[in-house]
Amino acid sequence: MRRKPQRKEYRSLKMRCFNGGNKGCAMKEEQQIKEVCEKFNICGEYDSCEVVNSGHINTTYLVKYLRGGELKNYILQRVNTYVFRDPVGVMSNISSVTEFIRAKIKEKQATAKRNVLHYSKTEEGLFYTFMPDGGFWRCYRYIDDSVCFERTDDLRVIEESGKAFGEFQTYLSDYPVKDLSIVIPHFHNTVRRYDAFRDAVAADEAGRVKELAAEIEGYLALEEIATKPYKLQTEGVLPLRVTHNDTKISNVLFDSKTLEHLSVIDLDTVMPGLVAFDFGDAIRIVASTGEEDERDLEHLSVDMSKYEAFTRGFVSVLKESLTEAERSTLALGAIAMTVECGVRFLTDYINGDKYFRIHYADQNLARARAHLVLARDMVKRLDEMQAIVDKYGK
Repeated sequence: MRRKPQRKEYRSLKMRCFNGGNKGCAMKEEQQIKEVCEKFNICGEYDSCEVVNSGHINTTYLVKYLRGGELKNYILQRVNTYVFRDPVGVMSNISSVTEFIRAKIKEKQATAKRNVLHYSKTEEGLFYTFMPDGGFWRCYRYIDDSVCFERTDDLRVIEESGKAFGEFQTYLSDYPVKDLSIVIPHFHNTVRRYDAFRDAVAADEAGRVKELAAEIEGYLALEEIATKPYKLQTEGVLPLRVTHNDTKISNVLFDSKTLEHLSVIDLDTVMPGLVAFDFGDAIRIVASTGEEDERDLEHLSVDMSKYEAFTRGFVSVLKESLTEAERSTLALGAIAMTVECGVRFLTDYINGDKYFRIHYADQNLARARAHLVLARDMVKRLDEMQAIVDKYGK
């Protein structure tokens, strides 16, 4: 059986990875990194780069420059254009949203340097560059003295992450939602996700369906409850907001000394969406007793103390702006997002692992099985979960 990497309580951004540590760049890779950095006019002398093995989608590097006798850190990313077919639209969303948040923060304090990402521009004034090999790149300043968590048992940190995502939506509450590009059409359209799932099962492209009867049946049984929030939005019951759409705790930076939240990161999927989806996507990670690809399914469930900590932080920030319909469907959103993500993992496994980055052969299947068990536990606890939302939201 594959040995899983030892879990660490928290890691800095540059240590946020799957294999327990970064690796240096290969010589050819490093030359390309230098060429990309030149496009963003980074001041100083190039020092080194490291691969950051985190995330399922993009390729990320920590790049160090020597300036004025000090090392300055930058995050350089090659965007996965198979996933993000409109990378220019992605960066248009990111740059406009971050500048909007920066202006809001500066209304209350002198600087927003540590509270929102700052993207570098090219000589042409763009927040991105295309390289000759077709690669699409972007660069932003590393926020010093920050840490982030892959997982944590610290309820204070979990509550702070809830506040961070709640504040993100609060800052953008008056942002014109219609101006955002839809960078991944139907991203949280759970009805279409189920349609794609059925299509994948029927096509059986990788010849794996015959081994998956229990998983396929399990997800089909959850379809009605999982698609309910999306259907309520199409009926006009739930309003669209500016949402992050990838609200894992690892997408929040915290002050390394105080552990107070600093900034929300990884903004590729900022689009119009439901508050219940942002809430639910966070819960499926932060309140689970296991890893996203947990194999010890017998002990996988919702940790209600962690659920309450995140809910307290998130809802306390947003409660004044939540509609009654939004508040009453937050817990349901946790089920919907857990099922949706599980369906996507299983669909990708059936299709031959084309979408999500995997680190071992059946990781997408392990992810799908873990999400199925977690979703079933959430269904059993739905009333209890909603009662906690009401406790802090009324």
